[in-house]
Amino acid sequence: MYKQGDILLIPIPFTNLQSSKVRPVIVISNNKYNEITDDILVSAITSNLADKEYSVLINNGDLQEGTLAKASLIRADKLYSLDKGIVKKKIAHSKEDILKSVNKKIEKLCS
Repeated sequence: MYKQGDILLIPIPFTNLQSSKVRPVIVISNNKYNEITDDILVSAITSNLADKEYSVLINNGDLQEGTLAKASLIRADKLYSLDKGIVKKKIAHSKEDILKSVNKKIEKLCS
């Protein structure tokens, strides 16, 4: 089971739907939800560090386990509900402070 804070690699299709590229995401749905459904709610992660209002910076110091290839931004404005079956692999797990920061950005986005 994937847990809140897990950083996963998933295939993201290009807009023409002809091919896809594997990209990182962070699980933001809570563990209870993750246990009872086939889906997980995730937020996109990008290595493009262009400042975005609804983004949270994450680097290897923000992880409990695993590593990121480079400092990245969690895009709280890019949320997806995904079937667990498309996950390629888990690469890391974030510290709780990162999830709190993402939740604050989501709240700001929705208020």
